[in-house]
Amino acid sequence: MLKPRLKSDALKGRKAFREALAGWFLENGRDYPWRRTREPYAVLISEVMLQQTQIATVLGRGFYTRFLETFPDVESLAAAEDERLLKAWEGLGYYRRVRMLRETARTVIAEHGGEFPVELEALMKLPGVGRYTAGALRAFAHDLPAAVVDGNVARVLARLLDFSAPVDDTAGQKQLWEWAEALADPRRSRIYNSALMELGQKICRPGVPDCLSCPVAGFCKTCEPESLPVKRQKTVITAVDEHALWLRDGKGRLLLHREAGKRREGLWKLPTREAAEISKLPVLDEHRYTITRYRVTLRVHDGAGVRKNFKPAADEVWQEEEAVLALVMPSPFRRAIGRLLGEI
Repeated sequence: MLKPRLKSDALKGRKAFREALAGWFLENGRDYPWRRTREPYAVLISEVMLQQTQIATVLGRGFYTRFLETFPDVESLAAAEDERLLKAWEGLGYYRRVRMLRETARTVIAEHGGEFPVELEALMKLPGVGRYTAGALRAFAHDLPAAVVDGNVARVLARLLDFSAPVDDTAGQKQLWEWAEALADPRRSRIYNSALMELGQKICRPGVPDCLSCPVAGFCKTCEPESLPVKRQKTVITAVDEHALWLRDGKGRLLLHREAGKRREGLWKLPTREAAEISKLPVLDEHRYTITRYRVTLRVHDGAGVRKNFKPAADEVWQEEEAVLALVMPSPFRRAIGRLLGEI
């Protein structure tokens, strides 16, 4: 791959590196809605949404705007009841994130009079706020000096400084944060960090980067950018089959299972059974989805043939059809139920 020749060390020529990056971003930076605000609450919502969800999903399906319309400030979020809270987050998954956001809002009200703190140490004491999110709040809400290292920035730094050790272990993370702090722009933190993240999204992307379009290619030390960053052994993806039951009673009501436990409480889905119990029943719907290290094949079986002698479990409830789509569900079950009800 053709790559521009190294001309300067980014750490030694920090000012020139920052200026080149900022100049590129001011001309080419994307117009995201969270870049139009300096409200810490709105910045926090965007950062938490984007932690495990792609930008295209957050934007394309209107999650960010819709959530802020539902909960426009810390007060409304702090007072949110579970059902409404989870419904506003539905489709984003990892529901622990939104419950933690509510705890953050409650702490900001209880301990900071409803105003987000500014100092890094105080921000990191908020529930669910770690080093990255605290830095993002300082940079994007207040334009204060801050280092921000996400997956995109880690890739940029590894290539920029030809770092061939794993970036996802303790030693690698420590080194990346040290470099990020050393390179951080103390005067234009908001622009600099936005530029560095966008560079990783658009130019210094995974696999083979577009080095010829890179505004800071002359500062990049690596000769083989496509080989970086190095990560520890990849997580093995395990294939799993999930068997769910589509069962309606004589009144047309649909049987649903209500999830329990801290992380999933309040979510509804079709009742599931072991394969041996229902795998021979006709399959009405089948699709695959991935969650953490599992690739799941969800099969929804027609339970009409077992309805006569069927006894729901204690956590299974008959729901009127018109109420079903208003309930909060994991996305795979939402799609399956929507298709079978003819709503999708």
